[in-house]
Amino acid sequence: MPETLTIEIDARGVATVTLNRPEKHNAMSAQMIAELTQVAADLTDDQNVRVVVLAAAGKSFCAGADLGWMQAQVASDAATRHREARALAMMLLGWNTLPKPVIGAVQGNAFGGGVGLIAICDVAIGVEGAKLALTETRLGLIPATIGPYVIAKIGEARARQVILSARIFEAEEALSFNLLTRVVSRDSLTAEIEQEVTHCLACAPQAIAAAKKMIRELGVTVDETVILRTIDALTQCWESGEAEAGIAAFFNKAAPPWRR
Repeated sequence: MPETLTIEIDARGVATVTLNRPEKHNAMSAQMIAELTQVAADLTDDQNVRVVVLAAAGKSFCAGADLGWMQAQVASDAATRHREARALAMMLLGWNTLPKPVIGAVQGNAFGGGVGLIAICDVAIGVEGAKLALTETRLGLIPATIGPYVIAKIGEARARQVILSARIFEAEEALSFNLLTRVVSRDSLTAEIEQEVTHCLACAPQAIAAAKKMIRELGVTVDETVILRTIDALTQCWESGEAEAGIAAFFNKAAPPWRR
């Protein structure tokens, strides 16, 4: 059984996968990445599952990469960093290619990799006032493995705006560039998610799977070549020295050397 996630499947075949590290703002550790990878594979194979809801416990949806995981990357060698980047990339690929509707219930803030998880959802409904950001460049890193999915969802122009500045933006702005499908009050989030589930349950499962595959093929290409490029790009960032300086500054609550 997963330790960082909870999974519930109801009689209709609706699987709710909940990120369950609320004390860590659901930051993605190596264990959570591995468990998300396995869950995506299990849900793909489970013919009884019709719809998947990706949710989170606590105040935050997902704070991105776990700080302990990031510190471990600083201390690791290139081969280990490459392996960890690949694990993250393959987890995202597994969720992006899941042949069932994935509905994101974004009940709180999402940063870095958390925005990547939103981007792989077919529909993502967020609550009013939630804050989002792609903060990697503040730490000397880049949103490499999540990049193909974020850019496919929001487009190159918006990606330039929010990745290069690493600025925080609110749910209402995320709605304006299609990262979120709707923004609703916190009290109505459950009902809005249920409405999306009902729509999906009215559709033929094999048709949905075929439609998702077709949409991916007609949209932005995310194939093995692209994925390998993102893995290499992230690994190179870890090797550059900026990441080590940025992460050290973050933990020391100091300004990184490039801040003016």
